[in-house]
Amino acid sequence: MMKDSRLLILAGAILLACVATVLHAQGQNPAHEAAKPIAPAASSSSPVAANDPDYKIGPQDVLTITVWKEPDVSREVPVRPDGKISLPLLNDVDAAGLTPMQLASSLTESLKKFISSPQVTVIVKEINSRRVYVIGEVVRAGTFPLLPKMTVLQIVSSCGGFTQFANPKKIYVLRTKDGKQTKIPFNYKEVVSGKNPEQNIELQPGDTVVVP
Repeated sequence: MMKDSRLLILAGAILLACVATVLHAQGQNPAHEAAKPIAPAASSSSPVAANDPDYKIGPQDVLTITVWKEPDVSREVPVRPDGKISLPLLNDVDAAGLTPMQLASSLTESLKKFISSPQVTVIVKEINSRRVYVIGEVVRAGTFPLLPKMTVLQIVSSCGGFTQFANPKKIYVLRTKDGKQTKIPFNYKEVVSGKNPEQNIELQPGDTVVVP
């Protein structure tokens, strides 16, 4: 009886030691810390167009066209420089100048000749037709996708700030319309201080922001 009691006490001591060791390890292991929300990875595509019903498809855009239960017709296609896309059954189709909804309706009507009750969705995966350019004394000059309602101040903030040689008071936008180039001034100092907010214009495709 005494022997059995000693065995039980010894087993209990070993169990407690094991539990203490596990709890200590959990306290030291970051994997057991409270879970933190993980930010979603940035997508290489541009979902803004998908959320903007008025977005007009343009050359060089990349479209994802899905025809329900028709994988042979569904595919990802680029918009050619002539504004057309190529699809099975339909060959060349005009896409530039249409919204995704309008193109989906057009494809639905055309596919009715080949497919019973087609259901088509069109998503703009990449916006390549709407670009603006930033040159001069900024940290990251280059070409940027033009998002809906984007202003000069927003595109400047996307460039990582100014270099030490920049003159923020002398920024201007070069815009070409009907073959004529115009120069639109933008005084960064005044705009951010609330003066002359009208200088913070909405950008258009092809605009070039110059930071001297």
